[in-house]
Amino acid sequence: MPSAPGPRRLDSDGGSRDSLPVRPIATIHDKYVFSRRIQVLARELAAVIPANAAVLDVGCGDGNIARLLMAARPDVTITGIDVLVRPTTHIPVTRFDGVSIPFPDRSSDVVMFVDVLHHTEDPRVLLSEARRVARSAVILKDHCRDGVLANSTLRFMDWVGNARHGVVLPYNYWPEARWREAFHELGLATDEWKPKLGLYPWPFSLMFDRHLHFVARLSPAARGVTATPSSGTAAVSAGR
Repeated sequence: MPSAPGPRRLDSDGGSRDSLPVRPIATIHDKYVFSRRIQVLARELAAVIPANAAVLDVGCGDGNIARLLMAARPDVTITGIDVLVRPTTHIPVTRFDGVSIPFPDRSSDVVMFVDVLHHTEDPRVLLSEARRVARSAVILKDHCRDGVLANSTLRFMDWVGNARHGVVLPYNYWPEARWREAFHELGLATDEWKPKLGLYPWPFSLMFDRHLHFVARLSPAARGVTATPSSGTAAVSAGR
């Protein structure tokens, strides 16, 4: 397994050099978008998590989405890991290196990633680890770089949501076909794929929803196969 870069921030004050221009836009985002987004995400994720599951949330941030998810699904328990553990979190969080999930094989019912893998250099690294650790499912919310101006739109969304928090922004967005290719390569079967989530209120939805987001539930297709990507590193710091 490749070595991991350490947790990174883009500037010494915990923000980025983009902080000043991003602040007015971020204020609008926080006021009109953020609360709805995390509530919709919690609802969509709650719908695909198996009953009575113990969930490991990789790149969990402060655990706010996990908190809402458990409120909707009292049968579910969630713990988290992240490269940067915040001073206050809504769930128990363990620090990890951004590459190797620090738990044994088949130690969690579900491994979950929410807008995390596009912050890595190669999403297959952590997907492979998730397949190793999950007993029943890997649940993934991320982006698809499909459609007119998809890449530019996703870059803008990432910048607004994450630049001020010092989150690493490699802008590594895959089209749907590349996601499905990676799932097949790693021995993950697609049980559910939901491509339209309704995260944003009108009129923001016209630009920022489209088919740029998805939630997928994956299951290990063949436990006897060891699937490890040939190269690449991953660095995670979720800006939720």
